[in-house]
Amino acid sequence: MKLSDFKYNLPKTSIPKFPVEPRDSAKLLVLDKKTGEIEHKLFSDIADYMDKGDVIAVNQTKVMQARLYGKKERTNAKIEVFVLRELNKEEKIWDVIVDPARKVRIGNRIYFNDNLWCEVIDNTTSRGRTVRFNEDAGDIFKAIEKIGLTPLPPYIKRDAVPEDRDSYQTIFAEIDGSVAAPTAGLHFTPSLVKKITKKGIKIVPVILHIGLGTFRPVEVEDLTKHRMDSEYFEIPDETAKVINKALEDKKKVFVVGTSSTRALESSVTAEGFVKSNYGWTDKFIFPPYDFKIARRLITNFHAPESTLMMLAAAFGGYENLMKAYKKALKEGYRFLSYGDAMLIK
Repeated sequence: MKLSDFKYNLPKTSIPKFPVEPRDSAKLLVLDKKTGEIEHKLFSDIADYMDKGDVIAVNQTKVMQARLYGKKERTNAKIEVFVLRELNKEEKIWDVIVDPARKVRIGNRIYFNDNLWCEVIDNTTSRGRTVRFNEDAGDIFKAIEKIGLTPLPPYIKRDAVPEDRDSYQTIFAEIDGSVAAPTAGLHFTPSLVKKITKKGIKIVPVILHIGLGTFRPVEVEDLTKHRMDSEYFEIPDETAKVINKALEDKKKVFVVGTSSTRALESSVTAEGFVKSNYGWTDKFIFPPYDFKIARRLITNFHAPESTLMMLAAAFGGYENLMKAYKKALKEGYRFLSYGDAMLIK
C-alpha cells in the first residue's frame, strides 16, 4: 500500500481541544471487520462486547511533564527544553530538544529554578541536544513533574493548562517515560473498570514509552521504506501468562491502543503466543499484516497518513476503516487525542 492511500480530509472542527467529561461518555464507533457493519455507541457500553475470561491489555506508560522553560546563563535568554528520554540515570544524562536551537551550544547552562539546571554536552540533531542535569537535583523525573508543562500534541492549538496533567494521562499510567499519551486508554474511568472486572475480565499491563516519532509524518510514498523510531517496551511475565491462557481458551484479547498492540506484536513466539520481554521496538504495522495476539482493537480516530491509522487499517481492513472514518466524520465524531473511540471486532 502507498502513503497516499491513507489521505482523507480532516476538518479542524473535528479536532477537539479538550476531552469530554466524564471520560467514558465519549462516542464509540463499533466496526465489525468481517461484515463491515458499523454501530454507534458510547464508550461506557464497551463492557457489553466483553465476556468472562476475556483479557484487556493496557499501556501503563505515564506522560512526563516534558516541556520545560529555562533561562540561559549570562544572557537570560528564554529557552524551551523538551525532554525526550533518560539516557543515563547515575549521570543524569538526558536526550532533549531545544528551542530556539541556534542559541544553545555545547557548554551552555540552562537554569530552570534554584534547584534545577542542565548543561549541554552534545548536539544530536539540528534541535536535539544531550544534556546533563545538576548532580544535586535529586530524582529528575520528580523534578520535571514539578515544574514541567504537559506536552500536548502539535495539533491541539492551545497552551497546556493545569487540568491537562490529569486529562492527558490514563488511569493506568504508572511508569514515567512517554511524551504522548496512549490515547485509547484515556476513555476508561474507575467505575467502568469496576464494571469490566466484575464480569470476570482481567486487565493486564504492558509498557511502551511513546516518543515524538508518533507525530512525525511519513515522508515516503512506498511504505516498506518507512522507518519507525525505536521505543522502549516491556511485557511482564504475568501479562504474558494471562494473555496466553486466554488465547489457548479461545477467549478474546482486547488491546487498548496502537502502542500496546505494537508492544505485544513485537514479542511473539513461533507458536503465535506472546512472550514476556523488554527492549526496544521499531515495529511498523501496515496492511496487510497478520495479527498474532490482538483479537479486538480499541483505538481513537487518527490523523491522515499516520502510522497509527495504518495499524488500525491493518487490523480492521483498509476499505472498512476508510468507510468508518467517513461515517464518523459525517456523524460528528471527534478525532485525535482528545477525541472519540472505536472498537474494531
